[in-house]
Amino acid sequence: MTAALELTDVRKSFGQTEIIRGVNLSIPKGQRHAVIGPNGAGKTTLFNLISGRFPVTSGTISLNGQRIDQLPPHEINRRGLSRSFQITSIFPRMTVFENIRCGLLWARGYKYSSWHLLGRQKALNEASEALLERLNLKARRDLVAGLLSYAEQRSLEIGITIAGGAEVILLDEPTAGMSHSETDYAVELIRSVSEGKTLLMVEHDMSVVFGLADVVSVVVYGEVIASDVPQNIRADKAVQEAYLGTEAA
Repeated sequence: MTAALELTDVRKSFGQTEIIRGVNLSIPKGQRHAVIGPNGAGKTTLFNLISGRFPVTSGTISLNGQRIDQLPPHEINRRGLSRSFQITSIFPRMTVFENIRCGLLWARGYKYSSWHLLGRQKALNEASEALLERLNLKARRDLVAGLLSYAEQRSLEIGITIAGGAEVILLDEPTAGMSHSETDYAVELIRSVSEGKTLLMVEHDMSVVFGLADVVSVVVYGEVIASDVPQNIRADKAVQEAYLGTEAA
């Protein structure tokens, strides 16, 4: 079976400094895959390479068997990969509803249209309302997005990320800065919206990682030192020493 996402000997250098050092990953369709590691390990850089924000120095990245490592971010997105960011990225001066509707536009065929009156597009607006319901943001529909709570803004960003119908979703620290109750809600939301899709996430909260991921890869100094099911990662001595610590095991 063709992997949904495959990285082969991916390397990234900035000048003389090598940040990503020969990463190999093969993520099957439908898998929830977490990447963990200490700060500065190269996790977000890896996301930037996969999503086309940075060019690879060498190696290849494939989406559903087709190379994407030489494509710009918008082309990668149109081929079925979407990502969120560490720093919340929404349209803060638009309403919650308008944010979600914007996320749906390209996938619904509107593209660069300047003559459609969006308020009259019944199917588009109904799809936006349905997604708001799924995100539990219906009550915030007409609120300017910048006034949402932090956790609600993260939920909205996840909604924008999935709105285009991408089959491969990248989430960069989706629960960072959340309380325990907010994290619990975010985990259930991610589990729901990633159902039937391929999920790759960077996350520091180990309860989130071990509660969501089918497979966990540990990145240290730009290299994958282990990749296995959560229970084996938890018991791996090299992982304990490099990241989790003996008490976490």
